[in-house]
Amino acid sequence: MTQGAGPEPTGRTTADGRPARAYTTPDPSAPTARPAARPQATRPPAPVPAAPAARPARPSRYAPADHESPEYEPSEYEPEYEPAPYAVPGARPAHGAAGYDPAPYEPAEYTPTERDLPVIGPGPGAGPGHTLRDQPLAAPPDLPTVPLAAVVPQPEPDSSPGAEGPGPLFVVGDVHGYYEELLEALLAQGLIDAGGDWAAGDARLWFLGDFTDRGPDGISVIDLVMRLSAQAAAAGGYCKALMGNHELLLLGARRFGDQPVSSGAGTASFHAAWMLNGGQRSDMERLEEHHVQWMSRLDAMAEADGHLLLHSDTTAYLEYGDSIEAVNDTVTETLQRGDADECWDLFRKFTKRFAFRDEDAGPLAARELLDTYGGQRLVHGHSPIPYLLGEVGSEDGEDGGAPQVEGPHVYADDLAVAMDGGVTMAGKLLVVRLPLTD
Repeated sequence: MTQGAGPEPTGRTTADGRPARAYTTPDPSAPTARPAARPQATRPPAPVPAAPAARPARPSRYAPADHESPEYEPSEYEPEYEPAPYAVPGARPAHGAAGYDPAPYEPAEYTPTERDLPVIGPGPGAGPGHTLRDQPLAAPPDLPTVPLAAVVPQPEPDSSPGAEGPGPLFVVGDVHGYYEELLEALLAQGLIDAGGDWAAGDARLWFLGDFTDRGPDGISVIDLVMRLSAQAAAAGGYCKALMGNHELLLLGARRFGDQPVSSGAGTASFHAAWMLNGGQRSDMERLEEHHVQWMSRLDAMAEADGHLLLHSDTTAYLEYGDSIEAVNDTVTETLQRGDADECWDLFRKFTKRFAFRDEDAGPLAARELLDTYGGQRLVHGHSPIPYLLGEVGSEDGEDGGAPQVEGPHVYADDLAVAMDGGVTMAGKLLVVRLPLTD
């Protein structure tokens, strides 16, 4: 063997008789071969989804002539054709914007006169698809595998207290601080006991808003509604409330005071408007943070048993969304942002009224809301029935005697029910069970 040449093949065998393995020495000068690299698959870039087309704003199709007047007449008015200070997705075009058909029934809203008033306090997708090859479906047998029983019509669910299913449904009109009258009306319907506690089991109770202002004790009204909400839930029912324009007014007066807000007729302030619309200093002094938080989260509208519940008899809700959830979210988000001009615009639109009073256009306006948000009949407060019927010339009834109100007012081809009995004008605080019976 040559030194350094490495082992050479031999003809020797191993100890067990097997031939010994032959070795060869690799040439160190030869290049080392590497396996070819596996080609890498290239993936096409993911397509960029196109931005969804902007949904066109929808104007209200039914605008009865001069039938949505502001709440605080007959005082100085503010033109209703000013552009909205902000845009709401899905809203109708702002006043004066391209494509907007001015509603002749939307008159000016009130701008408080200047006063030296003190500020009081601060679809489901289709799934991942098939993973197996489609197979033809076998035809089902013609005969049932079990005997079929005759279909028997089921009776309507009993809504009386104690029966299975939801309990009876009640609604309450505007209270406006008349605490004692509210206790009497709830007691007469069996909803509370003599101590003012919930006594209606699984009944359902909706307040349509406007708890404060004009009357003597709005904070006690709010405390009662909050307490009944907890007690009713514990008993298997519920007590809920909607946002009224006076809740918006009180919240604005508390938060913004005399801070000027944009107005088509000049400047205005929440505090001045609150004082001129029945604001009670005792309510402001007793208003606590938990009251503010509770009011700020109230819904603007709801649906129950085919009834569309809302506070104001206006079509302005259409400017805030095309579903109940969208409207409620928009109102809550507006209050949470805390922009004074946005909150003022919200309050201003919630003060409109009489959208359903016109003999011809009223039913069409009511149907537009029902088609958009659901329900067969809408139920509202806001406009006192005597004022709605033209029996008194103002919401306070200062130019007329005590009106006679026996119950809710059904109108607009039976599509609308007015629930404000005019307690502020010596009328009646209404608490009624739905559906209404003749």
